[in-house]
Amino acid sequence: MTFEQFETWAMYICGGGLIIFMFFIVWDLAKKSKAGKFGTFVLFGVLGFAIMVFVIKEVFVHILS
Repeated sequence: MTFEQFETWAMYICGGGLIIFMFFIVWDLAKKSKAGKFGTFVLFGVLGFAIMVFVIKEVFVHILS
């Protein structure tokens, strides 16, 4: 395995783990602050938007290279 392959795998594995951890943090924050259904939806919507932007960036990188 080359260093570039290791970097690619590590980014996806660690990035996925970070996203799962952020979902847990947002869920815990919404629960402890008693945000309600709409507040929880907004919190997860913002996190989902950030994940979507990351995926779109990766698609553009593959298209342009």
